[in-house]
Amino acid sequence: MTKNITFGTDGWRAIIAEEFTFDNVALVTKAIAGYIKTRYDSSKPVIIGYDTRFLADKFAERAAETLNKLGLNVKITDSDAPTPVVAYSAKNLNSAGALMFTASHNPAEFCGIKYIPDYAGPATTDITDIIVKNVKRIQNGDETFLQKAETQGITEKFDPKPEYFNAVKKLIDIEKIKNANIKIFYDPLYASGKGYFDTLLKQAGCDVTTIKNWRDPLYGGGMPEPKEKYLGDLKKLVLENPPAVGFSNDGDADRFGVIDEKGNFITPNEVISILFKHLTKNKGAKGSVVKTVATSLMIDKLAALYNVKAHETPVGFKWVGQIMRREDVIIGGEESGGLSILNHIPEKDGIVANLAVLELMAYEKKPLYEIVEELKQEIDVHYINHRLDLRLTEELKNMAMDMFLNNPPVQLGNMKITRINKLDGVKFYFEDNNSWMLVRPSGTEPLLRIYFETDSREKVELMTKHAEDLVKNLQERL
Repeated sequence: MTKNITFGTDGWRAIIAEEFTFDNVALVTKAIAGYIKTRYDSSKPVIIGYDTRFLADKFAERAAETLNKLGLNVKITDSDAPTPVVAYSAKNLNSAGALMFTASHNPAEFCGIKYIPDYAGPATTDITDIIVKNVKRIQNGDETFLQKAETQGITEKFDPKPEYFNAVKKLIDIEKIKNANIKIFYDPLYASGKGYFDTLLKQAGCDVTTIKNWRDPLYGGGMPEPKEKYLGDLKKLVLENPPAVGFSNDGDADRFGVIDEKGNFITPNEVISILFKHLTKNKGAKGSVVKTVATSLMIDKLAALYNVKAHETPVGFKWVGQIMRREDVIIGGEESGGLSILNHIPEKDGIVANLAVLELMAYEKKPLYEIVEELKQEIDVHYINHRLDLRLTEELKNMAMDMFLNNPPVQLGNMKITRINKLDGVKFYFEDNNSWMLVRPSGTEPLLRIYFETDSREKVELMTKHAEDLVKNLQERL
């Protein structure tokens, strides 16, 4: 049995059969049950969902059995389902929260489990800390806090689609999308977005063609991640059938991928920005906007133009979701491909993100590439983003972070640093007011992640080289 079960920004993930075993699933489920029993009435059911990963459905069944033995009732999805759908069900069904079996966009050999409280967003650190503490107690042979059940709970299956579809139709004008006659191609990457994004549109009479819409736990030998490098087949279809647009989702459909009519991959930063403008301009949404520290200044520029308050959070949607739970937020998003919108759940939803892009196109009656270009003209800057992942020893990673935090450079790539933000890692802002660099250590790997945003390719190259040289100089001193 592993001694190293920890909850990261979005639950516990590990390699199947190595650490992610049936015994450890039961262990983590008991730890979550320990939290549930202290926070919820025993009459409330626990929702369980799972994605298309190898054995995910069987792990979910083991979790249901474990909860039943502890006297808790379970409602388990009748087939694989997206994380946002399971999260919505946790709130809609007046539950004690949900267990979701997914490793999101990670490679096929991984699986994971996360707890989603009844507010339908990611569990916050105060909750996951209790769960991890419970894990350690069980590993040390103490299960007294679980309290034996007088009666065994029951498990019943349910179909989460109808209620989720009804909720989405209140958010997104599907009829308007239909009337816009947009040719749509969809690639769920063999994962749990299949039967949701496309089915909802087909039911309304939209022109949708879906590829890779069957379960393949190996994801065709690729990754269930809607990045440009994995969307070649989708891009080809879009270009061969003009005019058309393409959409995709990751393994549990909480992230999105968008291809415009010219075959361009629309970055998450661009998607969040055009949807922020759409919700404000076309739908009259009022409130604030929330983004993580690694997300584009495009959001800040638009917020200033529209006189909207902008919040910046640490990396991880749980921080975005926290703000969405306490105030009206027009849109909350992160550069890694997650967003949610006003009047929806405080959890990232790649299905709603893709539908909102189609709604935007229907409102504007323009090609998607033109909409993106108009936004860039409006803020008067074309941003370039880059991320550098440096694989370092733990010692060198710590030394580099210490340098950037406590003995930072005064300039980078011939630009002076004017402001430093230590909200998450360390973020440097530069004198041109269009450039920043964020340095963050990975919490799970010996990696130093360095994010850049600026307005020219030359600046990106200079900043990247300078940052690499700073770390190389440290290495030479070892």
